[in-house]
Amino acid sequence: MNLKLFCSTLLVTAASLLAPSAAHAEIEEVRIGAVGNIRSDQGDIVEGKQEGPNIELEIVSSSPDFLNLIGSPRPYVMGSFATDNGGVSFGGVGVLWRWEFADGWAFEPGFGYIVHDGEIDNPFAPLSPEGVAFEREHQLLGSRDLFRSSFALEREFGPYHALQLYWQHMSHGQILDEGRNQGLDYVGLRYLYRFDADPAD
Repeated sequence: MNLKLFCSTLLVTAASLLAPSAAHAEIEEVRIGAVGNIRSDQGDIVEGKQEGPNIELEIVSSSPDFLNLIGSPRPYVMGSFATDNGGVSFGGVGVLWRWEFADGWAFEPGFGYIVHDGEIDNPFAPLSPEGVAFEREHQLLGSRDLFRSSFALEREFGPYHALQLYWQHMSHGQILDEGRNQGLDYVGLRYLYRFDADPAD
């Protein structure tokens, strides 16, 4: 699929932007956090099928010049590691916009692309006992690669430290693939460290 080839190219390109010498971008922040799965496959906001938390690491670079046309978002690369044997681990790249709306407070939406190790489809007949049990335990994601959208509320603690409460949703959106698309939703808290003072200050 041409779109998948494009997304794979995006993955390589965005990761290369994080190198200090590439496209006038340099690493600005390192983030570490923990998230929990909060949505059922019917869309209800409940404790999800992934029981243990995921530990997440994210590296954010400054915005390269060519992204000025879309509001100068900052590229990121991230990994999310399941602590439960039945959990879903994933990693990917994307971009983040950031707006300070009050002193020490900021809002940060983001959009990206990830690859995961979760289940795509039910290997059993849907109404068989094995199929029913499999769906009860697994979120069926429909595609090995997914879009990732995120929103974060940030509180700064001085120029170098901040905490973020954040939500992220991952699904193929009937664009990367067709059919099953139960998606994943996580909510969590992360700490971020800036190598230089907050650029908005």
